[in-house]
Amino acid sequence: MGPKVSIIIPFYNCAYIDQSIQSALNQTYKNIEIIVVDDGSFAYMEKIQPYLNSIRYVKKENGGTATALNYGVSIAKGSYVAWLSSDDYFLPEKIEKQLDFMLKRNAKASFTNYDCVDENNHIITKFTGMRFQSTEQVYESYLKYNTINGCTVLIDKNELKRFGIFNPTFRYTHDYELWFKMLVNGVDFYYLDENLTKFRQHSQSGTSMHQDQMRAEMAIIEEMYRPLLLAKLQNIK
Repeated sequence: MGPKVSIIIPFYNCAYIDQSIQSALNQTYKNIEIIVVDDGSFAYMEKIQPYLNSIRYVKKENGGTATALNYGVSIAKGSYVAWLSSDDYFLPEKIEKQLDFMLKRNAKASFTNYDCVDENNHIITKFTGMRFQSTEQVYESYLKYNTINGCTVLIDKNELKRFGIFNPTFRYTHDYELWFKMLVNGVDFYYLDENLTKFRQHSQSGTSMHQDQMRAEMAIIEEMYRPLLLAKLQNIK
């Protein structure tokens, strides 16, 4: 049996939580634990009820997705961590393929491509993310774009903890800040060119509802980290 993988699902009043949990349970890789962190929800909790015997369910006061992720990581028993948003879902072979990809390369962090789907799971766009030929291209991409979808990431838990926590100050872009910090400090994010996650676009998603706040947070992060990343790349070359 391979290393344990902890799939952390932050949950806050999300109507799609049952689909998210079911996709985690459907993984072909079986040495997993599923941690649902209820971030002070008051709606849709009944959708979790049928799964309570198959998951670890914990509830906390509302503090935002970053705090829910941090709590999940703090109690995770796995050697690797995956984050799954409560409105997204994984394909069944997601963990198996990505972990095998990482172990063969001794990679500490990896990400994949993804499809965008609508409220009814119909595909809007396939291979929505950028595609890469090397880890160096991933570094270079961050000089212009946010290219890593957080819910496609699989990461060594010790490597994740080495860089601290998801910063709750960035309520909507905490993952962007952490990946940036890791890249600046020389962590290679390996890219697997498969679309193993379905990213849902809908009117109630954080991405749809908080665009202005996201752009403001991203501007702060980019001003902080892009000069450091540029200097790092120049030193490498």
